[in-house]
Amino acid sequence: MTPTAECPPARLAGHDISTGRDWPMGAVFDGDGVNFAVFSAHAEKIELCLFAPDGRREIARLPMTERDGDIWHMRVSGLMPGALYGYRAHGPYAPEQGHRFNPNKLLLDPYARAYDGRLRWSDALMGYKVGSPRADLSFDTRDSAFAMPKCVVTDPSFHWGEDLPPHRPWSETLIYEAHPKGLTMLHPGVEKSHRGTIAGLASNAVIDHLLSLGVTAVELMPIQAFVDDRFLVMKGLKNYWGYQTIGFFAPEPRYLGRGGLRDVQAMVHRLHSAGIEVILDVVYNHTGEGDEFGPTLSFRGLDNRSYYRLVEGGRYYVNDTGTGNTLNLTHPAVLRMVMDSLRYWVETFHVDGFRFDLAPVLGREPGGFDANGGFFDAVRQDPVLARVKLIAEPWDIGPGGYQLGSFPHPFAEWNDRFRDGVRRFWKGDAGLTPDLASRLLGSAERFDRNGRPATASVNFLTAHDGFTLEDLVSFTVKRNLANGEDNRDGHSENHSDNMGVEGPTGDPKVLAARALRKRNLLATLLLAQGTPMILAGDEIGNSQGGNNNAYAQDNETGWIDWSNSDHELTAFVARLARLRRSHPVLSQKRFLHAQLREADGLPDVIWRCADGTTPRPEHWHDPAFRCLGVELRRAAEEGSAGTDALYALFNSGPACAAVLPNTAAGWRLILDTTRPEIEEEACLARIAVPAQSVLLFEATGPAGGAP
Repeated sequence: MTPTAECPPARLAGHDISTGRDWPMGAVFDGDGVNFAVFSAHAEKIELCLFAPDGRREIARLPMTERDGDIWHMRVSGLMPGALYGYRAHGPYAPEQGHRFNPNKLLLDPYARAYDGRLRWSDALMGYKVGSPRADLSFDTRDSAFAMPKCVVTDPSFHWGEDLPPHRPWSETLIYEAHPKGLTMLHPGVEKSHRGTIAGLASNAVIDHLLSLGVTAVELMPIQAFVDDRFLVMKGLKNYWGYQTIGFFAPEPRYLGRGGLRDVQAMVHRLHSAGIEVILDVVYNHTGEGDEFGPTLSFRGLDNRSYYRLVEGGRYYVNDTGTGNTLNLTHPAVLRMVMDSLRYWVETFHVDGFRFDLAPVLGREPGGFDANGGFFDAVRQDPVLARVKLIAEPWDIGPGGYQLGSFPHPFAEWNDRFRDGVRRFWKGDAGLTPDLASRLLGSAERFDRNGRPATASVNFLTAHDGFTLEDLVSFTVKRNLANGEDNRDGHSENHSDNMGVEGPTGDPKVLAARALRKRNLLATLLLAQGTPMILAGDEIGNSQGGNNNAYAQDNETGWIDWSNSDHELTAFVARLARLRRSHPVLSQKRFLHAQLREADGLPDVIWRCADGTTPRPEHWHDPAFRCLGVELRRAAEEGSAGTDALYALFNSGPACAAVLPNTAAGWRLILDTTRPEIEEEACLARIAVPAQSVLLFEATGPAGGAP
């Protein structure tokens, strides 16, 4: 039997109840009590439910009698931080009209700053009777409070001292995408009690590793509170990645220790002290409530018709996200909630930026995707958000869902064209050299418009979604059976190459080929214009056993294995980062278009064949054209740009002879992926280019000549 509680009293002894204010939203402690404010345009009655400290017993159910517009509010004197609460909303249960009110269901405050307890899956969480022939049109009368986490009144104060956000320019940025648990769970240098937590991210061991790599920004996968999908729990799995957000203000409790919110603040403070920015991966495109057969946890019960985009008629949900529902950011209250959430994380936790999951959803207006839509306008005019980094994942599964290059300044974007093109070039696919040229210059054909910088292209080889770098060179077929979906999930086209043996091997020739392929891929990433991003663990050769969709693998598959670290690869990544930092021509704000520079009359970029000549159209169309040279200088638009120059050769074909540009000038070799131990080497005008290699040369004097 599901527990049903007697109705608690409509008053709270020793506490005065007053009307309170309609701002700020959520539960806010004012020093002598708590003001509660919650949005609902269609509710007929809302009750504030207060709980005993253990979260099990509802001690009061207080009607919120005051309403200004669509904001319901009240103040309870004497309540202190730590108080537990939730809401119940009364109104029509009419799914055909978009309404799913059910006062038997305890609801989380959309503005809750913290949660106590975990969601316990039960049919009582559903607003309808599971198994009823009327499906979601039926009505369930069971109380869900016993299965629900409770909202917590918080005190967000924190002594920040001299915290100074690094404010790294985009041109100096190297992003490290990491899972907050997976990064530290198996790290031997992290205190055992802190492994898998936010506190572990702030450990000396993690910070020292990031600094040694040259990382300037950590991009954390979702740390806003989320739920484990019921179908995963039934399989004994969890939503490891966290892309099922249920609370846009509350940190996920499983990542917190005794410090609560202060764990997050202390982590950001420590990373800032090391000069490292913190970027959060955020999910404002949907919630963890799913479709019409999902649970009633918060938004659905408070005002389903306002919070979600509904198919005409109202019963069904628009599913541009593939998760069952889509948040309705065209509604002012929903847009306000998202904007309040973003500002809260910047002002309360001092985070330095956001990566927006499935970002086209955020700009989808009634007429389709609009780069000047309400959300983008709101973000771009906001003075708090003006100082942080904004990154879009530019695709979703909705209509017109692929929008790479369409986002407005100041958004940067994940560039999957870089990922796929570079993978295919090194895999040996024919005809990819012209594509490589585009990727090396920041994908200007996509991003060079409306004053956007070259750094708007966030270049990556791997990310949480897909193969790790080690698996990219070890598997040709995904191995996702552990996810319980018969290997149907995850991408099937990975542009991967096992170098002759599928999976783990002890063959030294295969291992050497894999190591070289990884170095070539990483060198291409760090030598390209744009903003580079590496996946945590790639620098040590971390594998997921071929699982390219480890979203449910909260175990050794999803956690980084530090015990088998490839220290030579780690050192190589650090060296690439140093080269990038020491040569500004590799990370320019301006796009390079072979314009003549005032400083020396030379183009800012010159493409070359191996023999030193500039490619003709027949070269670019030749599928056998696999050795591409590029001579780089500061952009012509920089005016009095310096005379420093670099020359890089990218050879995915066999060994060949090459001629360096302008033999009258001196060049020295500063990178050879086939000989990673070489730091610097003098060279002649004519050189031998090894098969499958990246070579980088630095001018020792004025370099160049006729293109």
